Amino acid sequence: MAEEKGLDLVEVSPNVEPPVCRIMDFGKFQYEKRRREREAKKLQKVIEVKEIQLRPKTDSHHLGFKVRDARSWIKEGMKVRVRARFRGRERDYPDIALQRMLQIAADLQDVAVVEQQPLMEGNTMLMVLAPAADKKK
Repeated sequence: MAEEKGLDLVEVSPNVEPPVCRIMDFGKFQYEKRRREREAKKLQKVIEVKEIQLRPKTDSHHLGFKVRDARSWIKEGMKVRVRARFRGRERDYPDIALQRMLQIAADLQDVAVVEQQPLMEGNTMLMVLAPAADKKK
């Protein structure tokens, strides 16, 4: 039947009993499959995660630069990970870094939402900020 129509006999499901076959133009099928995959790849969005690092002793002037960078990245649609590193006796005072992180979140609340609250992991404290959905549109 496939030869009469000038098409190909394609085995669709070889693992079932009996195997399922279909009469189609195999070259056209492959072309359309590649085209659908290309279109899907164009439509998918890769979210990049940028990071700003600070220490409990980072002064407000330098913190301003980091907040400015984070704001620009969030406006571009990227997520921002804020990392505070502790060394030595700084580990005994995580509340200092927590206040800094909450201040950063407050400064960026017009463009970002806190996706992950500040959390202590070993010698570091992490917080993740994501673009605010209503601001992106």
